[in-house]
Amino acid sequence: MRIVVDDLSGPEIAEFLAEHLREMRSISPPESKHALDLDGLRRPEVTFWSVLDETADGPELVGCGALKQLGEGHAELKSMRTGARRKRSGVASLLLSHIIAQARSLGCTRLSLETGSAEFFRPARELYRKFGFEECGPFGEYRPDPHSTFMTRPL
Repeated sequence: MRIVVDDLSGPEIAEFLAEHLREMRSISPPESKHALDLDGLRRPEVTFWSVLDETADGPELVGCGALKQLGEGHAELKSMRTGARRKRSGVASLLLSHIIAQARSLGCTRLSLETGSAEFFRPARELYRKFGFEECGPFGEYRPDPHSTFMTRPL
């Protein structure tokens, strides 16, 4: 697998993210959906990566994630997603390790995230805990929300 910076111009990543937004809308109430759309992910403070796996038919998009710089050494993990057929295959761990390393290289001293509090998001919360994230209060522009779990870790 390889991780590449993605400019979000291809149809495959657009559909992958559209599927992500549809899934989030089906699980979370509208006021609790914090996933960024393509325009939000194209902002200058966001770096977006795609995870590609080489197959006999060429590269297959198997995951994605982004880092949003919040300022003062603080960054936020955004848009982590693994394709349905590749869940629990190491894609998310590989990408999360990469994003943590990239955040450090940019001088970040803290990395935070928001994920859902529903049972659907339990595997994600477990992954983040495995990587040293702990629950915290809302950060940045977030407000308390019973549908959200906020997590953070020092870098």
